[in-house]
Amino acid sequence: MLTTLAAASAVAHAGPWGAGFGWAFLFVPILWILVIGLVVFLVTRRRRAWGGADGPPWARSASAESTLAERFAQGDIDENEYRARLEVLRANRPNG
Repeated sequence: MLTTLAAASAVAHAGPWGAGFGWAFLFVPILWILVIGLVVFLVTRRRRAWGGADGPPWARSASAESTLAERFAQGDIDENEYRARLEVLRANRPNG
């Protein structure tokens, strides 16, 4: 009789979904899916902010032609030197 009483008590206190936190087994996979999703989101956002595969903004270098144009605009070189250097740059450009 005590065995039947103990079994009936356990069933009565288990609740509709089993004993205690039976639903908690879903928490761990959902947590990991959210963590991995957050990491993927942050990596893609960072890569998009850096302009794709070019790398971080501090690693990008200006093109030789734009550097030459800046020097000409600042008055570091005159027009003849600018045109001569620009011609050399364009002649030595790799055929990529």
